[in-house]
Amino acid sequence: MPGGKHVLGQGKNRVFGTARVGDRGQIVIPQEARRYFGISPGDTLLILGNEKSGLVVTKPEVLHELADEILGKEEENDADGKHV
Repeated sequence: MPGGKHVLGQGKNRVFGTARVGDRGQIVIPQEARRYFGISPGDTLLILGNEKSGLVVTKPEVLHELADEILGKEEENDADGKHV
């Protein structure tokens, strides 16, 4: 677990600090958050949001897992279309 001075909270929800938006719309994710969530340079992140709740930045795998939970995992098929 990270122990940096910017990390607040001890449960599942944490505050890792703030990020300033640069002129090109870029932000820097705090180092403690990158370590905690295993985010590396070149990774793709998913940006979700709505007017009421704001933005969510997450790994795309989160939605895959959620979709599997909601829709149920389909059986995998091999190259010939047979169930594996």
